[in-house]
Amino acid sequence: MTLIEQQTQALIEGETDHIAILSNISALLNEMLVDINWVGFYLFEEEHLILGPFQGKVACVHLYPGKGVCSAALEKRKTLCVEDVHAFPGHIACDSASNSELVVPMFVDGKPYGVLDIDSPTIGRFSQEDAKTMEGVVMLLTNHFAQ
Repeated sequence: MTLIEQQTQALIEGETDHIAILSNISALLNEMLVDINWVGFYLFEEEHLILGPFQGKVACVHLYPGKGVCSAALEKRKTLCVEDVHAFPGHIACDSASNSELVVPMFVDGKPYGVLDIDSPTIGRFSQEDAKTMEGVVMLLTNHFAQ
């Protein structure tokens, strides 16, 4: 378990409020990750993604199916590590400074819950190791939320 995963576990232990948990995890990731300009969660409600707790500049509030990296990750049920968002079909540019993106979909009891979304101003910022660590964070969260 990575340090970020250990700290995630410590922050969620004994806490039941999802918004409080996601807020603290956003802050943790913002502190721990280098070379990022946005980190946070979009939550699945009413058949689309709605902005949840985050750290960074003002963000798009609603993300609809078929548009953007976040929706694609949720629809495909897999982590998307996009080296250059400008080459991604249908990319939604909430912040023009973002050049790469890592999105991990979240499912609780098999149902869509949301996504963890991380943006960077650097093309190719995210590695497979980053993806694995963030998948570990999401697994801790979704297992906790399923209890």
